[in-house]
Amino acid sequence: MKYLAAYLLLTIGGNAAPAAKDITSLLATVGIEAEAERIESLIAQLAGKDINELIAEGTSKLASVPSGGASAAAAPAAGGAAAAETKAEEKKEEAKEESDDDMGFGLFD
Repeated sequence: MKYLAAYLLLTIGGNAAPAAKDITSLLATVGIEAEAERIESLIAQLAGKDINELIAEGTSKLASVPSGGASAAAAPAAGGAAAAETKAEEKKEEAKEESDDDMGFGLFD
């Protein structure tokens, strides 16, 4: 991911086709040791492709990925009262446990 981020930064900075040397030097400025094999692999995969088109394609693919947030929100609606009671009981138990942690001694007593 760091290699791709460096590639994108260089592209945004005006370098239309960053070389391995460019990516290595950028990563070195923030103290990251670059692996030449990974950089060469990234450059080979992105060779001849327009970054803006790849980003647009990736964005359209992400739009079709389900997030799972709807199913989590539906569960409390079905048993909301029971869930609220359980949470209240847990909070009461936690309060009791915290008072016993210091065994009668305070930090600054």
